[in-house]
Amino acid sequence: MALADSATAIGAVSRIIRDHLHTRLASVLSDVTVGKPEPPANGLSNPRLNLFLYELTFDPSLRNKELDSSQPIPLWLVLRYLITAFDQDGESDTDNAHDLLGQGLRALQELGYLPISGMAADVKALNDNPEVLKITFDEASTELLSKLMQGTDEKYRFSAGFQVRPVLIASAEPPSSSLLVGVDYEANTIIGEKGISLSVFPFGGPEIVGMDPTKFEPGSTLTLKGAGLSLPDLAVKIGPAEVPVIAQAERALSCRANGPVAGGTQISAGSHPVSVVQTLRTGRRRQSNLLIGDLLPILTAATPGPFAKLVPANPNSDVTGDITLTGVLLGTELDEVYVALYQEGQTVQLHDTFVFAPSPATPQTAMTLHVTAIPPGKHRVILRVNGAQAKSSPEITLVAP
Repeated sequence: MALADSATAIGAVSRIIRDHLHTRLASVLSDVTVGKPEPPANGLSNPRLNLFLYELTFDPSLRNKELDSSQPIPLWLVLRYLITAFDQDGESDTDNAHDLLGQGLRALQELGYLPISGMAADVKALNDNPEVLKITFDEASTELLSKLMQGTDEKYRFSAGFQVRPVLIASAEPPSSSLLVGVDYEANTIIGEKGISLSVFPFGGPEIVGMDPTKFEPGSTLTLKGAGLSLPDLAVKIGPAEVPVIAQAERALSCRANGPVAGGTQISAGSHPVSVVQTLRTGRRRQSNLLIGDLLPILTAATPGPFAKLVPANPNSDVTGDITLTGVLLGTELDEVYVALYQEGQTVQLHDTFVFAPSPATPQTAMTLHVTAIPPGKHRVILRVNGAQAKSSPEITLVAP
């Protein structure tokens, strides 16, 4: 569960900036510290830069942005820092300290976008942030510096300000996943959704106003309704994939979402534009207006591997092990894939880290997730790929031998 590691994102940002400055300026400074801009208590002095995180605010432009419709809205933070330079004697207001501060500002300006590098823990904490972390400079006025450094023991120190945004901290609360409405999970049959037909007049080419169903799996028959749909040399485009027409009339045509759609090499599950394309005698192509269709993944089976008890002496102990999922359009490393384990009406675990089986001939057909500290017993497996949820949610039993 990589999103859970985002709780340490604030410290990860400080460590990455500190490590970058230390590496970039190793020839002119001895250390980069994090904390209040004061000399060390032990009296040691050396050329160094100090990073002081003095303010945390919430990014107003991302306040309501969610990672997935089934998950709680995360926190999007803006971190504001002061950077202060100290010379060989521990002073911050000398010409040597000013030289060092200028070199530190140049090193920060070279970054622009914060690279996700450093220790493995920092990569885990920041790698799932879909937004690029950007460094920008802030005004560090005398009023601000005076407020931050006031008191009998604090000394006014010349400093510069910068900010890092947006830093993601995801909620630790499991998402409110649920089974799909209109599906009989016992019989694995669809019991809802009927198409709506509207009449339009064609203007030189095909036009579409309705689609049935709007959510469909690979291999499903898709019916488009509109006008000009009896024209010759028509095909249907689903995202980048193109499938042939299998039946057509003036106001309706049908195609099957198979071939490149089900093959997993051209398209992933999720929302895609659907259109009708006519190939003209000149070779040019005329495209209809676009509708949005949801291409659903197919979760054929969920197979638990050997599971072990976390506390062998306790028969009710949580268990750990691997689960292998097989199906069609299960996603790739570039897709946003979530798997929820659902037990007794609630989500008990959410996973977004997987090992995808290398299968050049049949991609997106298998993947494995590692489950840790989960209650034993029966669970439903809910799969979402790019926001599209598989209709089938197989039930598995997790027990230790």
